[in-house]
Amino acid sequence: MAIDYVKRPSGDPDGGGGRGPGSAISLEKIQATAPGLVPLYTSAGVSLAKHRLSGQRAAVYLVLDRSGSMRDFYRNGSVQHLAEQALGLSAHFDDDGTVPVVFFSTEIDGVHEIGLDDYEGRVSELHAAMGRMGRTNYAAAMETVIDHYRGSGASDPAYVIFQTDGGPISKRAAERVLCQASGLPIFWQFVGFGEDEFTFLRKLDELAVPQKRVVDNANFFPAGRDPHSIPDTTLYDRLMGEFPQWLSAARHAGILG
Repeated sequence: MAIDYVKRPSGDPDGGGGRGPGSAISLEKIQATAPGLVPLYTSAGVSLAKHRLSGQRAAVYLVLDRSGSMRDFYRNGSVQHLAEQALGLSAHFDDDGTVPVVFFSTEIDGVHEIGLDDYEGRVSELHAAMGRMGRTNYAAAMETVIDHYRGSGASDPAYVIFQTDGGPISKRAAERVLCQASGLPIFWQFVGFGEDEFTFLRKLDELAVPQKRVVDNANFFPAGRDPHSIPDTTLYDRLMGEFPQWLSAARHAGILG
């Protein structure tokens, strides 16, 4: 895999890392290292303030579907744009300036990262180098994120943006992994591209607590057939829709300190 499993030290002098108030990486640093992300960074900050998440720290992950039906979304830039939106959000949550990216289809196609100094066209470039697209195996992708997070040494929770355009090849395995992971400091935000009804993801979103899982550790929203057209402010509001409630529930359950 192409990612160092050791978590980078916190405390970026430019960003006010750790658990203090404000964003992990400053606007000034974004302007200097990734000026193209300034609008996304700004929009994310507005949403975080609205949801009372300013100063929150988290390790942001991005999981990307490479099943065959995703081809057009890679081609038209929708997936690349989501990656940039994830990076704009991560700059508020995490001072290391990178987002681990898990590409999955039938198996794991690749694990890489995007960073403030290397994001333009990065997802499209990585995708093109991975070759054949397969089917949709949620469980493998989720287990990869869990393994990476456990091995990273991170003390902050993980916030996972999990993008897909349809249901998994094994619904039972995906549900099992999600329920088992409910005792971990990992929140799963599923984002649906395309016109699928996403019946299974809606089911995951509503799994019973505590009968099925320790806390409600997942949310879902459909981004439609043209995800790139969703205003950034709307996208960030949807991404933060249930994260505050999970943080509260996870602290109450002793999952977070």
